[in-house]
Amino acid sequence: MAADDTPPTDAAVDRFPEDVRTDPAARAGVYELLATAFDQPSEDGYRALADGRVTDRFAALVERTGLDVEPPDATVDEDRETLAARYNDLFVVGYSEVVDRTDGTVDNTGPPVSLYESDYRPEVSWNDVNLDLARVYEYFGVQVDQETRRNHDHLRLQLEFMGYLCRREAAVDPDVAAARLDFHDRHLRVLADGLADAVAAEPGTGLYGRLAAFLDRFSEADVSDLAARTDGDADE
Repeated sequence: MAADDTPPTDAAVDRFPEDVRTDPAARAGVYELLATAFDQPSEDGYRALADGRVTDRFAALVERTGLDVEPPDATVDEDRETLAARYNDLFVVGYSEVVDRTDGTVDNTGPPVSLYESDYRPEVSWNDVNLDLARVYEYFGVQVDQETRRNHDHLRLQLEFMGYLCRREAAVDPDVAAARLDFHDRHLRVLADGLADAVAAEPGTGLYGRLAAFLDRFSEADVSDLAARTDGDADE
């Protein structure tokens, strides 16, 4: 995602400022750290997971958010190759099965867990979901980095965008809280809830199961807080 902010990298666990105090800025850190974690582990990223830095960063950020949510355990014991294989098995690699050897008919099945919102929205077309997201991104002056080759409804893009909105709310525009609530309702909460259910149905999900469950809890708490604040503003 392209804007004035650079998308999080695997080194992001080391660059969040220690003096973050405002709730929205801390929540931005949580969403951006989740976006980094829901990717193939690079060498630097894996070391940060294995030595507990990511777990510590989640704990520090969650404490500053003002939300009553237990931070995730993001520390891993397995080696990088095993963790990468688990990521692939869950989110990347499907399988093919020959169902009719006489004519070569093959049944192609995607990965067991999708990172795309549209796969959890059977009542809405893929085009409508992605077009709405494209309009939202454009309205706030950001765009998808074409080199990533991800659709607009991908989890990492939505997390990065929510992080951007949180930082904008913290720095220059408190009224963005209403836009964050709307984005949750229309997109991110749908994806977070569907992802958590899908991952929970799979065995041996390890780190990614813990992250999906945390995202579901954290985003739900964020929505509840935003709803209470925006309703309070409307009553004034």
